[in-house]
Amino acid sequence: MRKGVFDSSWKRTVKCGEVDKSCEGREIVLNGWMRNRRDHGGVIFAELWDKTGIVQVVFEPERDAEMHADAGALRSEYVIAVKGTVRERPDHQFNPNVKTGQWEVVASDFLLLSAANLPPFEIGEDTDAVDENLRLKYRFLDLRREKMQNNLRVRHEIAQYTRAYLNDNGFTEVETPILMRSTPEGARDYLVPSRVTPGSFYALPQSPQLLKQILMISGMDRYYQIAKCFRDEDLRADRQPEFTQVDLEMSFVTEEDVYALLEGYVVGLWKKILGVEIKAPFRHMEYKEAMARFGSDKPDLRIPFEIRDVTEAFRGTSFAPIASCVEAGGVVRVIAVPGGAKWSRKQCEDVSAEGKKLGAPDVAFFQIKEGVLKGPLAKYLDDEHKAMFLEMAGAKDGDAIFLIANANVMMVSTVLGQLRLDIAKAHGLVNEGWEFLWVTNFPLLEWSPDEERWVATHHPFTAPNSDELDKLESDPASCGSRTYDLVLNGIELGGGSIRIHDEEVQEKIFKCLHFSPEDQKQRFGFFLEALRYGTPPHGGLAIGFDRLCMLMCGCKGIREVMAFPKTAKAQDLMTEAPSVVEQKQLDELGISVRSFVVKG
Repeated sequence: MRKGVFDSSWKRTVKCGEVDKSCEGREIVLNGWMRNRRDHGGVIFAELWDKTGIVQVVFEPERDAEMHADAGALRSEYVIAVKGTVRERPDHQFNPNVKTGQWEVVASDFLLLSAANLPPFEIGEDTDAVDENLRLKYRFLDLRREKMQNNLRVRHEIAQYTRAYLNDNGFTEVETPILMRSTPEGARDYLVPSRVTPGSFYALPQSPQLLKQILMISGMDRYYQIAKCFRDEDLRADRQPEFTQVDLEMSFVTEEDVYALLEGYVVGLWKKILGVEIKAPFRHMEYKEAMARFGSDKPDLRIPFEIRDVTEAFRGTSFAPIASCVEAGGVVRVIAVPGGAKWSRKQCEDVSAEGKKLGAPDVAFFQIKEGVLKGPLAKYLDDEHKAMFLEMAGAKDGDAIFLIANANVMMVSTVLGQLRLDIAKAHGLVNEGWEFLWVTNFPLLEWSPDEERWVATHHPFTAPNSDELDKLESDPASCGSRTYDLVLNGIELGGGSIRIHDEEVQEKIFKCLHFSPEDQKQRFGFFLEALRYGTPPHGGLAIGFDRLCMLMCGCKGIREVMAFPKTAKAQDLMTEAPSVVEQKQLDELGISVRSFVVKG
């Protein structure tokens, strides 16, 4: 096998994916990984790959028999350097699916730089069929796939555009610390013990929230950061224990300034990265309307049906369970599914069963076939109530209707909202396109049964609606907030708020949260001290950078746009983290480890 020293004579002169007509007839040097070696009647064809793409290399026995014999021992993922001459491939051998498919390199010599073990899976575009845990364990191989290479390139381009856009709009990039004070009010912190202050801990930041507000107090005016954040919480497809967000804050602004900035960013980003024209301004919808119409605070507007209230159509009907629910102040709501009249009875019953799993006591169904309303409850509606029901449901011939009646309005909306999503995805009822939406005016507070107190829906520094301040003590449940989430295709892309800049208002919020003066000082003392030294009105937003990249790359989960993600159990299978540490390290930190059983 041809081994030797990698010196300047073997350094690449052209990258694999950049071989083109300008190279024709020239001798070039390529460096890369072997792929898909084929032996056709003595001539060896191999694909050589680097981050720019692949090119076909030909080893002909008549040119150099010894080199040809050595080339026969090359295997997939061997790293080699190749010298050769570029020529055009015969017309019938063009590969239109590859950028270099018109060209090939006829090898005159090669050098083996590094051999490779047999990969545990074939590195190709069908690797998605490989078990994900195996891919994560051998992430260094998985990242060689063209799809993964492209995802990381797009992520880089999005980051570059983000910085350029915010720089051009008067923002200053400021790095905030990773080792922070723990300010528990939200997800669990990741804690870091301090060796020099025994018994004390840092926390990894869940977000730079307080520090970016302090930057506004400091007069920075406009701040941004592509920030690493950490939350010790259960994982989903779009969550990781460590994640990245585009964090920004602005002084002397209102909500309209935030909307304009972000809409300009999105329009430019989609044009730059995807070549897609996005229309702005985006639609706006208050939280209460989103929950009533879609059963979600992040509605997917691509689905062509929504929740409708049909309560009045059942008032005074002969079906006692629903009629009595209506008289007692309950609601009756439905979704009308296009094409559902063609479904079998079992398909409709399966949807009802799924609704029960989601928490509804019962889910009734109807079908409209040739203009006739059919279903177990149809007989309880006279012609007048049927007509009212169909009109209020927004239903037409060929639809299926799923109905929930209950006094628990939130349960009715959320269950129908989830059924709407599940049905649309399962039956191909999700339209193509990009549907952006601002969801605004979230509740300021929510009741925590576990803590038996009101807690902040977003965080304790969110500004309440100014015309509802007088209700903070008497009716906190009715108070809205100056909040806004940017939603894309049913996914929360980012969220933020106008912040509290008045110390008296902050005190009222803490009082509602049952924070004593001691609690306030212990948790947020440094911030409250800063608040007393002249705070400008300010607001901001954080965009989930991983989710943004996931959506723009057309991926199903954020792991596909992260170089080294973790599993659903927050494990790094490649590095085998988390891991045990030496007793010496524990002793230095004054920490002892006890055995315990992890629940769940």
